[in-house]
Amino acid sequence: MSVSLLLLCLSVFGASAFVLGRVKAAALSGGRPSSMHSRLGYHGAYAAIWAVLPPLALVCAWLIVSPIVIDRLVTKSFPEEVRSLPPAELNLNYGMVRSIARGMRMLDSRELADVDGGKVDLQLLLAQKGVPLAVRPTGYMIDAANKYNGMRELSRMVMSAAAIVLSLLCAAHGLRAIAPRFRARNGVEQVILGALIVASSIAVLTTVGIVVSMLSEAVRFFSMVPAGEFFFGTVWDPRFTGAGLQTSGTFGLIPLLAGTIYIGFVAMLFAVPIGLFAAIYMAEYASARVRSVAKPMLEVLAGIPTIVYGFFALITVGPFLRDISAEIDGLMTGNYRSFIEAQSVLTAGFVMGVMLIPYVSSLSDDIIMAVPRSLRDGSLGLGATRSETVKRVLLPAALPGIVGALLMTASRAIGETMIVVLAAGVAARMQLDPFEPMTTVTVKIVNQLTGDLEFTSPQTLVAFALGITLFCLTLCLNVYALYIVRRYREQYE
Repeated sequence: MSVSLLLLCLSVFGASAFVLGRVKAAALSGGRPSSMHSRLGYHGAYAAIWAVLPPLALVCAWLIVSPIVIDRLVTKSFPEEVRSLPPAELNLNYGMVRSIARGMRMLDSRELADVDGGKVDLQLLLAQKGVPLAVRPTGYMIDAANKYNGMRELSRMVMSAAAIVLSLLCAAHGLRAIAPRFRARNGVEQVILGALIVASSIAVLTTVGIVVSMLSEAVRFFSMVPAGEFFFGTVWDPRFTGAGLQTSGTFGLIPLLAGTIYIGFVAMLFAVPIGLFAAIYMAEYASARVRSVAKPMLEVLAGIPTIVYGFFALITVGPFLRDISAEIDGLMTGNYRSFIEAQSVLTAGFVMGVMLIPYVSSLSDDIIMAVPRSLRDGSLGLGATRSETVKRVLLPAALPGIVGALLMTASRAIGETMIVVLAAGVAARMQLDPFEPMTTVTVKIVNQLTGDLEFTSPQTLVAFALGITLFCLTLCLNVYALYIVRRYREQYE
């Protein structure tokens, strides 16, 4: 039985246990639900939890342990000369066995009989099924693949039978526990509380895992390259090592950090005024009908993939700025030479600013709408105009929250990659001309990890040092933004 079918069966058992538990509780109440300690639904939910949760835990544990056991048993069936190979070659052979086993599961009985009889070449047949093999399968590989498939099938059958039997036994236990004074609600709420704790723990542990994985590889990088050279270097030239080359290159963070901040600053110059003015209009001036149409249309921009913005910058915005600069130069000097390159800080900043407009607008709109109505009414009642109320009352009151929203938007701009790759290029340089290309930290992370590389050289490990640096930068911005927003909420709640 497949895992999906087994989960469907467990769901059916859980639903049946819920109905039976509710029916039994209703029968025990004698038509007076108030005589029961818990509501009828809690009794049904208690029985359903017993019918689903223990077998589900068994299935999860089985799916984790079973492949490990099967791998060891199949590896032990290899010939002695294969088992004595180095771990890398042994893993390669076992990968071949798994590929053969996967391909053989796609074959029907007639094709398997042809393979056993030597009428069809197994390598050619599996290649036709979409499972190409690097080498021709040998006898022990085919035997090991058959053993792997047999043990895998046996494991699935035993797991399914054990889960179904356990579900029935646990459902019977849950139904037997139902009684007029049974505290079913307490048990259900404890399970829900445990699920919430597990969910929050997964989120926290995921963050910790990301930080630890990046930090461990970054430490390996700093053991090869001095931290001072990385953090204070002004030249970025990794120089990937080739055959016979021992150079390690130069890893200066300053050009990448400068490009990240510069492009993010240009993007904020475009996004902040437009987004903030749009938020003020929708919060204070637009009618309910206009707001119901304009705000969703504006937030559509947030749902467009960043690669689409990158294509827009590469195909439309960049050539437009290049051509219009050539026209301006032609009118002024007669040379018609473009002083704005198609890939430049200005191109990337403008397109990224367009992408950030809905973030600034939506967050600022929510913050302005959260300002107490009494402040608006008091200002208007004293004779102030609507524009004076916005300028002298609403914006000062909402300023901490708006600043926090802008900081969160800035962290979003710092982490952008695809727009910068297509609109600003990959040149790591330090310059102040917005009409020239620059690059960012995220682009170089992608570049350093692209291709068939091993994580043993500083040219690859530098990506983790860049990642942990970018993580710390955006974390500081987010923490400071949350601090400001929290102060704002405490003041006006």
